[in-house]
Amino acid sequence: MFAKIKTAGLRGIEGFMVEVEADMQTGLPGFYLTGALSSETREAQYRIMNAIKNSGIRMEPRKITVNFSPAALRKDGTSYDLPIAVAVLCAMGLADYKEFEHTAFFGETGLDGSLKPVRGALPMAFTCRENGATRVIVPKGNEAEAALAEGIEVIGCRDIPEVLSILNGSWSSRDHRSICTSWEEECDPPERRSGVSAFPKRTPDRSTSEGWSAEEAAGAYRVDFSEVHGQEYLKRAAEVAVSGGHNFLMSGPAGTGKSMIAKRMPTIMPDLGRDEDIEISKIYSICGLLSEDRPLLGHRPFRSPHHGISEAAFAGGGNMVMPGEISLASGGILFLDELPLFQRNTLEMLRQPLEDKRITVTRMKGSYTYPADFILVGAMNNCPCGHFPDRSRCHCTKAQIRAYMGRLSKPLLERIDICAEARPVGYGELTGTVSSETSAVIRKRVEETRLIQEERFSTLGRSACNGQMGIREVEHYCRLGKEETDFMREIYQMRGLSGRTYHKILKVARTIADMSKSDNIGISHLAEAVELRSMEDSLFPAGASAKEAF
Repeated sequence: MFAKIKTAGLRGIEGFMVEVEADMQTGLPGFYLTGALSSETREAQYRIMNAIKNSGIRMEPRKITVNFSPAALRKDGTSYDLPIAVAVLCAMGLADYKEFEHTAFFGETGLDGSLKPVRGALPMAFTCRENGATRVIVPKGNEAEAALAEGIEVIGCRDIPEVLSILNGSWSSRDHRSICTSWEEECDPPERRSGVSAFPKRTPDRSTSEGWSAEEAAGAYRVDFSEVHGQEYLKRAAEVAVSGGHNFLMSGPAGTGKSMIAKRMPTIMPDLGRDEDIEISKIYSICGLLSEDRPLLGHRPFRSPHHGISEAAFAGGGNMVMPGEISLASGGILFLDELPLFQRNTLEMLRQPLEDKRITVTRMKGSYTYPADFILVGAMNNCPCGHFPDRSRCHCTKAQIRAYMGRLSKPLLERIDICAEARPVGYGELTGTVSSETSAVIRKRVEETRLIQEERFSTLGRSACNGQMGIREVEHYCRLGKEETDFMREIYQMRGLSGRTYHKILKVARTIADMSKSDNIGISHLAEAVELRSMEDSLFPAGASAKEAF
């Protein structure tokens, strides 16, 4: 007999529909899988045969052929186990596959017939919904995650016998609790013999991430800006960076609070919207980093990879071409501490993501595009020992400093909007009793500034912030008066700025003007934006290369 079942596969962060066809005939017994399959997908034949037998279902020796369509697209992972098993059961005559034309299946099977959760349930559920499926049957561990695709019925099963009871219309579970649009909602499930969903649909609060309050999201970091004493200049630079979505580099002696400020920057970022949270959660779903209890990430990511990270782990790759740290930081902060210690090839991978807000990973299996809309925050010392330019304490040679700084290229620094220098903290600042502003107070100002930018760019049909402006937007929204033009002409010629650096200064000045509720960019805004790039002059004096700077 013949059967055909729908499922979904993954290609990058996006999914695609797959039809699993099973044919059972008399002949030499065997189990054959056809199509472009990975090794773990092809090994499903051994798991499924044992899972069906250990579920108490008798299988007669037959020639079983399972085909995957479209055959040209590669299928990776173990999520095809359940649709293969369902197709085989239907081909055995235990259920009529035609009654499940709008039902999709995905999940991994154990040898005992149990169903195990798989990676990527969130993007696969959205793919099924967008392609006409009205119901998905998944492992119990993926139920809450898949239920985030609103408008589709989600049934979580523990084993193959429970799936079979749904297939033949005898399924009824009084103890089953459906997780609809919120995993906190508990409701009695309907009898599913009709195949029509009777799940109640609740509209959750969209003001914060689903299931997360603003306090919970802020508490996820367990840090606060009030803990940072001194460094008012760096804290101001951090607020400007977050307000406009600008990349930020800090330099200065060791122990001056650069890492402390970087770790607290997510706490002053605006709360995640639902659509943004879902996009970020898709990335974490593919990597298997979402909790079963909270299928949405719910807070801004903060990723701080070690400087010894490999290129594949940083940009993405591997046997299954998984997202890297660049994509895991999307929507939040990518913090690179001890920036010059990273391999130069690794740092140069940041060029495309910083400009395009996405990264394309090309491997033999194909090209995969992942989101990379993050704020880059870097921290570095001025020399290997961390005391330069204090020569009374720094004993690094010029050759050592050149080798240390040589990994930072001028093109990479030009893609960083703000380059600020940390100053040593005085004893009075460190032990002072006056508390700094809390993250909540700063975040309120940031949200007000972001609201101005949302209204500004709403006419473009997209949400954006000042740091994402292109040339046309800069020319339109960063127009200067005569005095401001003369000021920038002098700065441009005196510092030998490049065109990219000039536009970065204008973008930062636009953010500073927004923070002061000013419609026009003034000289004071430009002066502060220029000052926030003063560190670059010490690293790369006009006309000097990295090796010539010291």
